[in-house]
Amino acid sequence: MNKNHAAKKTIITILMCLLGILFMSPFLWMLSASMKPEADVFIYPIQWIPKHWNVIENYTKVWTETKFALFYWNSIKVTVGTTVLSVLLSSMAAYAFSKIKFRGRHVLFIVVLAIYMIPSQAILVPQFLLFRWIGLYDSHFGLILLGSFSVLGTFMLRQFYMGIHEEFIESARIDGAGHIRIFFSICTPLVRPAIATYAILRFIWTWNDYQNPLIFLRSKDLFTLPLGIRSFADLNGDFYSLIMAASVSAIVPLLIIFIIGQKQVIEGISMGGVKG
Repeated sequence: MNKNHAAKKTIITILMCLLGILFMSPFLWMLSASMKPEADVFIYPIQWIPKHWNVIENYTKVWTETKFALFYWNSIKVTVGTTVLSVLLSSMAAYAFSKIKFRGRHVLFIVVLAIYMIPSQAILVPQFLLFRWIGLYDSHFGLILLGSFSVLGTFMLRQFYMGIHEEFIESARIDGAGHIRIFFSICTPLVRPAIATYAILRFIWTWNDYQNPLIFLRSKDLFTLPLGIRSFADLNGDFYSLIMAASVSAIVPLLIIFIIGQKQVIEGISMGGVKG
């Protein structure tokens, strides 16, 4: 029985390793291509470890001979602003829907959930007209506002706020605390893993967002990285080593954010599993 169990475990481990390598292979090819001279990129069979290194030349060219640094800074500004504002608004909305009793709360929450059912493409035109009318079109502030409200974030965080016992809140009220103090000092620290999980997801979604910057930005100097890489690829379509170097540079912040926050993500998912 023990031998069968060990053999089954070994087979599953080998299969999982093979699947892991399979999923990682596009990223490894991109990383390898970004370090090669252009002539070696499509050599067959694939040279995973370059015979001729061209790392410094490729990355220097990407960062110095284009507006890549400006696109990078624009993406950081928009992504950080959107993430901070979205986490704050979603947390406050989740707290209100879970801990503040007011007339029509459940109906209003259903209306909010119904908004999530509408495809984002269906409301692009009215959003575009509204933002142009109020003067937020072609600005980073408008792009940040556009992504700052999230029905999914509100719904997700509400489930965690609902898990906080009412006794904590009643005790705080007896001590004279208002909703703002209860929200910031008592409830929010208790759902920190869930907030961190949502913040990481929001960061990744905003960093990779192509649709909204494409629709709401016109000036090239305001372009974020997805638009910048598209523009870069149009100008350097025959130089795949440079395009891969730009792509590798673009995913570095995502890797850093995930490495820093992976513990909080696992903890947040565990909390959700326990609640479920």
